[in-house]
Amino acid sequence: FSYILLVIGMLPIKRRDSYNKGTFLKKIFNCNLVDSLSVNNVLVNGFSQEDSQRYYRWQSFGPADGRTENLWVDLNNLHKSQVRIHGILSNTHRQAARVALSFDFPFYGHYLRQIIVATGGFIFMGEITHRMLTATQYIAPLMANFDPSFSKNSTVRYSDNGNLFVVQWDKVRLKDREAEGPFTFQAALHKNGTIVFNYREVPVPVEKINSTEHPVKVGLSDAFMASLSSSQLSDSKQRTIYEYHRVEIDTTKIVSRSAFEFLPLPTCLQHTSCDLCLTSNLTTGCGWCNTLQRCSDGIDRHRQEWLDYNCPEEVRFSTGFYSRDVSSRFISFFFRWRHHCSSHITPLVSLSDLQTGPPNHKGITENTAIIAGVVAALVLLVALTLLAVYYINTHPTVAPPFYLMQRRSNNYWPSMKFRNQGCHSSYAEVELGGHEKEGFIEAEQCC
Repeated sequence: FSYILLVIGMLPIKRRDSYNKGTFLKKIFNCNLVDSLSVNNVLVNGFSQEDSQRYYRWQSFGPADGRTENLWVDLNNLHKSQVRIHGILSNTHRQAARVALSFDFPFYGHYLRQIIVATGGFIFMGEITHRMLTATQYIAPLMANFDPSFSKNSTVRYSDNGNLFVVQWDKVRLKDREAEGPFTFQAALHKNGTIVFNYREVPVPVEKINSTEHPVKVGLSDAFMASLSSSQLSDSKQRTIYEYHRVEIDTTKIVSRSAFEFLPLPTCLQHTSCDLCLTSNLTTGCGWCNTLQRCSDGIDRHRQEWLDYNCPEEVRFSTGFYSRDVSSRFISFFFRWRHHCSSHITPLVSLSDLQTGPPNHKGITENTAIIAGVVAALVLLVALTLLAVYYINTHPTVAPPFYLMQRRSNNYWPSMKFRNQGCHSSYAEVELGGHEKEGFIEAEQCC
């Protein structure tokens, strides 16, 4: 009886949060999405997964590597008709503009046809725009507080030849630190999903760039958006963005005439059939949702749809069954997590395994006795558990329950902290005057 009390005391209290999907996710912010799909309420608490090279494999090249020059795309050698100088981005500060690609670019397994280029040295890859584009879903060769409007020589230009898109921040300077010199760098997006960061001029070490007024990041990031349940909705839609993966590179390797190359790895989303999804040696942890006709591991931009259509349960039930072990003459019920593409359940016992002669009454008696014993044990366990719960509720001050309640941690579930403040000048349509500190992003309420 004391053992049962101990087990019950250690059980966690059921959390009321309807979206607790794992510690590998980073909760970026909550947002009220209105017609303009801009963020009105923001909140952040959590941590992100370290780069496990599950989505990309990357390597760096220094000034002495011949590969560095091969990766650099010299826009000056291209015909003028192939290079476009973005007039707005080249003459403003903290602005972003949408650019249409001439090809479908795979990013974390998702094919994108439109991107958003920002003056701050990064590309936003999300499908829904908001005021904190610097938080996640980015390709950032060097995200910092650059101000192209400082000089006529500072430009943001790009080129797209159908197989390669290149955007170059040319001779841009840091806001209020213009005297430290111009930066020239570029991001190249290849049609096969390869991403290249090229650095031609880096006058200041990246680790010395101030991140107080603007985040400083180098790498890749992606996230998915989740909607709250209908009972939690107010006048406007409530959505939360979760960052599920981030690639952060060693900024000490960023010097003039250096480069980084990111090679995409296979993902579940690339499989278009159930057989490929479940048998491919290129990917692991994939499941096939027949309702959506999609292969996924459940962690991608389509996660909300994956949950809405009950795909996790469909994957489980399509692979769960019970079997009869004929040789040992007893019935065992269990679930095996194996791959199975058909909509029906395949029996483990063939007709040839079944007895065709007279039944063995001795074997039936043994099976019945075993099942009866198991059922009796389960009934006894349930009865003792209910009795223990009743005892704790009716005698809360008795030593065993009181001891367990004292030892239960009050911080078992992570809390969420909201913060609302007035607005001030910010990244127009891009970032809302927030900054990040050790995985905690703070931002003011949007007016």
